[in-house]
Amino acid sequence: FRALVIDTFVPSFEWMLRPMTSVVKLAQDYQSYEKLLEQNKELRRELQQMKSWKEAALQLEQENARLLDLNQLRVDSKLTHVSGIVVADSGSPFRQSVLLNIGSKDGIQDGWAAMDGLGLVGRISGVGSSTSRVILLTDNASQIPVTIQPSGQQAILMGDNSYAPPVEFIENVDLVRPGDRIVTSGRGGVLPTGLLIGTLALDPNNRLRARLAADYERLEFLKVLRDYGTEKIDNFGSLVTRKEIETGVSTTTETSETVNEGSSE
Repeated sequence: FRALVIDTFVPSFEWMLRPMTSVVKLAQDYQSYEKLLEQNKELRRELQQMKSWKEAALQLEQENARLLDLNQLRVDSKLTHVSGIVVADSGSPFRQSVLLNIGSKDGIQDGWAAMDGLGLVGRISGVGSSTSRVILLTDNASQIPVTIQPSGQQAILMGDNSYAPPVEFIENVDLVRPGDRIVTSGRGGVLPTGLLIGTLALDPNNRLRARLAADYERLEFLKVLRDYGTEKIDNFGSLVTRKEIETGVSTTTETSETVNEGSSE
């Protein structure tokens, strides 16, 4: 009789319990899903934190590399330097300059060249006690005498508020090629000779421009070169006279010739 009862009722109970079993399994699956979701969120948070750490590490690495470049920059061994941090820029499309956290108390003087770890950036124009302003080569008022190597052609780098200023008044254009190096000529004594500016490039309008070596979009540290031989410049907007540009004759040379003529008489 017992066996008959079991055979009769147990299968029915099993059928009735089947929905309950499914509900329990569903609840267990939901709990597992919640646990996985929480684990996924935690992993995402950890990944985001790791990305932040990686970004910070990359920025420190890049900053360190720029500082190393600044220290390894090859310039005339007779020139010493003072390193400064860029604390502000002009923020104006019509006047391109940056402000350094070094000034007269650090021995900074008007007219000194400023470089990053790659090339010439500009020239000191305005010195305070603890700050100084650098007029960039890209500034519309900047006119720098340059030499194009290897031909030795003399020219003028004319700032035009772009990152690729034109190279004008080349002595013989046929002797220069895109890719030629552009360095300071030292003409007139306004800047030391041989400071790297960049390379010659041809724009879509077949105009020769300078592909600047300095990274003007990431100016953070600058090296200001002490150069006590630099002539005092009263007008920083024009590093060469308009007469020099038009005739190609240095006023320094003319003065020297006049003195020599007076001596011979």
